[in-house]
Amino acid sequence: MNPLLDFTGLPRFAEIKPEHVAPAVGQLLAENRALVARLLADGSAPAWDNFMQPLADANERLTRAWGQVGHLNAVMNSEALREVYNASLPKVTQYYAELGQNLELFNKVKAIRNGAEFAGLGAARRKIIENELRDFRLGGAELPEADKARFLAIQEEHSTLCSRFSDNVLDATNAYTWLVTGETELSGIPADERQVAAEAAQAAAKTGWLFTLKAPSYLPLMQYADNRALRERMYAAYSTRASEMGKAELDNTPLMQKILKLRAEEAHMLGFASFAELSLATKMANTPQQVMDFLRELARRARPYAERDLAELREFARSQLGIADLRAWDVSYASEHLRRQRYAFSEQEVKQFFPEDKVLPGMFKLVETLYGLHVRPSSAPVWHEDARFFDIIEGGRLVGQFYLDLYARNSKRGGAWMDDAITRRRIPSGIQTPVAYLNCNFASPVGGKPALFTHDEVITLFHEFGHGLHHLLTEVDDLAVSGINGVEWDAVELPSQFMENFCWEWEVLQDMTRHAGTGEKLPRALFDKMLAAKNFQSGLQVLRQIEFSLFDMRLHCDFDPGGSKSVQRLLDEVRGEVAVLIPPAFNRFQNSFSHIFAGGYAAGYYSYKWAEVLSADAYSLFEENGAPNLTAGLRFRGEILAVGGSRSAMQSFVAFRGREPAIDALLRHGGLLEENGADDLG
Repeated sequence: MNPLLDFTGLPRFAEIKPEHVAPAVGQLLAENRALVARLLADGSAPAWDNFMQPLADANERLTRAWGQVGHLNAVMNSEALREVYNASLPKVTQYYAELGQNLELFNKVKAIRNGAEFAGLGAARRKIIENELRDFRLGGAELPEADKARFLAIQEEHSTLCSRFSDNVLDATNAYTWLVTGETELSGIPADERQVAAEAAQAAAKTGWLFTLKAPSYLPLMQYADNRALRERMYAAYSTRASEMGKAELDNTPLMQKILKLRAEEAHMLGFASFAELSLATKMANTPQQVMDFLRELARRARPYAERDLAELREFARSQLGIADLRAWDVSYASEHLRRQRYAFSEQEVKQFFPEDKVLPGMFKLVETLYGLHVRPSSAPVWHEDARFFDIIEGGRLVGQFYLDLYARNSKRGGAWMDDAITRRRIPSGIQTPVAYLNCNFASPVGGKPALFTHDEVITLFHEFGHGLHHLLTEVDDLAVSGINGVEWDAVELPSQFMENFCWEWEVLQDMTRHAGTGEKLPRALFDKMLAAKNFQSGLQVLRQIEFSLFDMRLHCDFDPGGSKSVQRLLDEVRGEVAVLIPPAFNRFQNSFSHIFAGGYAAGYYSYKWAEVLSADAYSLFEENGAPNLTAGLRFRGEILAVGGSRSAMQSFVAFRGREPAIDALLRHGGLLEENGADDLG
């Protein structure tokens, strides 16, 4: 049996091969289209059980099978798998686009909405039907028949281009390596980072130290290497990935123009002034202007702090490091030296206290403290020997399961992300257990010892686990609003950012630290230094996020992809408005901005800052009552995590916090309020 067609349990990753993809996808698409035809031919009045449920069941089979293929393409990318993935992607896209355009299906859902059954349905099912009606309108169901073929073609081409964008970034990242043969060139780089580079060179059958553009190699080099020329070389390679400055076949510049044109055309066909308006139709924010006003107000508050941060950094680089002209490739290096001088510790020193075999149990203990749950190692077929599997247990009952794949490798796309493998729902035999994928790109263990994480990497891990818990701790019984399904995109970061806060709690860190050499726990004195440095350069960091967010919103709101202005020029305009640290002219950040060109955040990157208002305010309840706190944790679980998308995110927040969110907690957490608590910046 084709393993992609087995839905009786967990994915059979050890057996899935590229040749299984096309037959499985072809069979499921044929079965689903046949079901749709039967549902439309049925002359009886549509109802939940005879219409909505069969369609949901069929689409879940396709989602689960295709989700396994997409996951493997992201974590075990190969030429053969990429080929079959990209061949099937337009077919899957076409199917869902056909559903969205089907006026007969739309009318059946409208009949349920207007029928006698609707009032008796539970809140979750009523929300699903309202969402479906909205999505049919956004899917082109009401378009004139003459326009539907073009609308369908847009969806197919768009999905193909986005996949190519992602492939190009991965290939461009993997294509560049730099071999250092003289040890004097490694001055400043910590011993364990040198060992990683030495093992990479050995694996490539070379002598010396091999550096790559993958985060575990690139970031420490930029932070610690005294060799300015080496930093400049690596920065130039990293910041021009997938651009016209590399291989022509990997240049994402033409893809960006095509993607933006298709998005604008889709929006105009549906009656929206811009793709940004279309994007916000399913989000908490109401208009692009509201989002841009929010971002600009945040930029106004952060700018004085950012200007102060930059002035301090330039003066320190000049007076202490002999760098008279601070450049982009000096910023991480100078910042680390300034942090070390000001707070008397380095990130490398902190890293020694966070071995993987202590961090994971500590994170799992937090979940026990907050939610009364237990995380236990388990077993399942996996795609790579580094991947592991865990159960979440409550009172002897299996609540959820998740895969954990922590390390970077050539076959894995960059970044960190959570994805769903199986979603909770009620089936005839009971409750379907939800399953999640949690993926990071940390450095692998070296020298037979546990991997060591920086504190920033610990925060990343907690962030993704927060997403995972949102998916796994849902108590909703219907797929379309279970877990993260149906949650507004600009609220979906709330549970993940909420979890990050616990990485700054002394009580939590005590359970997840052990020095790699001495075995001692994190000393209170070092923790206090970390806490003092928590908002080090926060002004610069906030402006950087706003720069990306405003660029994304303007790109999809007031940019003409067919006009004379280039994407680069728009980015330069945004930087001129909000940034204080301007990258060199050769920087092509946008060419690897996968979040918005390949990752679902188009006209939605602002969600990180928007949701941070929610998460900071939500966490302030824990600060008021002591964190971690089981009483507040169970309330967060019940009002935020458990309800999934069965009600609006604002309703869930108000149910948890007792009021609408306020921005004060975000400003305070980010060090953007004066110490007396008043915002004296005007």
